[in-house]
Amino acid sequence: MTLSRIAPYLQATPLTLILAAFLVLPIATITMVSFWDYDSIQIFPAFVFTNYEETITSPVTWNTYINTLKFTVIVWAVTLLVGFWVAYYLAFHIRSATAQMVLFLVCTIPFLTSNIIRMISWIPFLGRNGLLNQTLMQLGIINQPLEFLLFSDFAVVLAMVHLYTLFMVTPIFNTLMRIDRALIEAARDAGASGWQILTNVIIPLAKPGIAIGSIFVVTLVMGDFITVRFMSGGQSASVGLMMANQIALLQYPAAAANAVILLILVLLLVGAILRIVNIRKEL
Repeated sequence: MTLSRIAPYLQATPLTLILAAFLVLPIATITMVSFWDYDSIQIFPAFVFTNYEETITSPVTWNTYINTLKFTVIVWAVTLLVGFWVAYYLAFHIRSATAQMVLFLVCTIPFLTSNIIRMISWIPFLGRNGLLNQTLMQLGIINQPLEFLLFSDFAVVLAMVHLYTLFMVTPIFNTLMRIDRALIEAARDAGASGWQILTNVIIPLAKPGIAIGSIFVVTLVMGDFITVRFMSGGQSASVGLMMANQIALLQYPAAAANAVILLILVLLLVGAILRIVNIRKEL
């Protein structure tokens, strides 16, 4: 075999080894542990389906997965709405490339701090004696503090939208900047209204960015547990939080089984997105 034939394999070897060590091997290990048995003090390296049976047959687990999917759908819809219009404004209403870059960098400033710090910063704002409640009461809009603002599903969704909107803005903005402005001018010259241009030209051409942003947001929300723990005050649950609690109780096989099921569910969601939008073809 000549050097020219083996060169591609040599070039791919480092990445293959890295993926095998840091992706394939951990997933294989988690899958293997998910079939082990355990009790209150130790883990037995056996091959049983008990962990999966308990997960699938438990109404509490079903409710937790449904709750996680609820958060995912709501956060995805809100981040898509907010992210698309932010990206649209930057791409089509800001003419200067320098101004576009500056405003885009402004959007990334919150990422200079930790996710936990940005999330916790909502607590003094939304709390019973927080800034928002106090302001509304001083203005006479409400007579008593709004309890649903903090330690609720609303607080969880708000924090997630705050944390993950930029993951929707970035790919959509990148896709919108690739759109040939001549297409928009041609549609306008043909008598198309602004709404028709948006729905028939811009949104179809922005589908790859929307799909990529959706994949980012869906995978992040499905695996999130720290936001649910802090912002719900223990009043809500997610699969990630359930797994964290199982790990804290040393129930590693049960947590591994949930991790495998969650991975399969996320892959199905990503596959559904890619089936709707063929990113390779669109790009």
